[in-house]
Amino acid sequence: MKYELYYWPEIQGRGEYVRLALEEAGAAYVDVARGSRGTAAMMKLMDGRGTPPFAPPFLKAGKLVIGQTANILLYLGARHGLAPKTEGGKLWVHQLQLTIADFVLEVHDTHHPLGPSLYYEDARPAAKKRTAEFWDERVPKYLGYFEGLLESNGGAYVTGRKLTYVDLSLFQIVAGLRYAFPKRMKAFESDITGLVGLHDRVAARPNIKAYLASERRIAFNEQGIFRRYKELDA
Repeated sequence: MKYELYYWPEIQGRGEYVRLALEEAGAAYVDVARGSRGTAAMMKLMDGRGTPPFAPPFLKAGKLVIGQTANILLYLGARHGLAPKTEGGKLWVHQLQLTIADFVLEVHDTHHPLGPSLYYEDARPAAKKRTAEFWDERVPKYLGYFEGLLESNGGAYVTGRKLTYVDLSLFQIVAGLRYAFPKRMKAFESDITGLVGLHDRVAARPNIKAYLASERRIAFNEQGIFRRYKELDA
């Protein structure tokens, strides 16, 4: 079965967490909106009857249409060996992915603290204040939590010796923060050496390494979730 991934064609965004899982699994998929069908096919499914997804990303797998990043990864993890086999293990990594989703929203809010409808330039003073709080309080809390999991499990990955989709998502978090806040992240990395090592192990995996070097990997840019504004990286 060839999967169909529906997401905005010009950004990594929340769709990137799904792309990383598909690439690691070696799964056949098409990034629909980046092809000849464009975003029209995506909008058509969202406007459909029955159980349409609220927003991208969503994944079409046969007759199934699955929305929400964590929900998609719950499905893919079970099918492609990217999650534990036990019910408790599956729920645990799903819980971790939902925590990552909370953190991704906070990353987004550093540059859009007053809501998504305003331009960054209209919210710059609030963005500076929000970013300072983000790095003083939120980053240590979230990344400290995952750093602690790595230490307590004593393995190469969050749940131990076997990679899960959560590890792929944490790779994206580290890479994204390095892009958006290079100075702040460089100063902080000594506190999360486990996560830095995890990032490097994921980047070196054959399928991920090939993906990162390919045109399928969209570059970070100032339209996505991780955006680089010099005044926020003081």
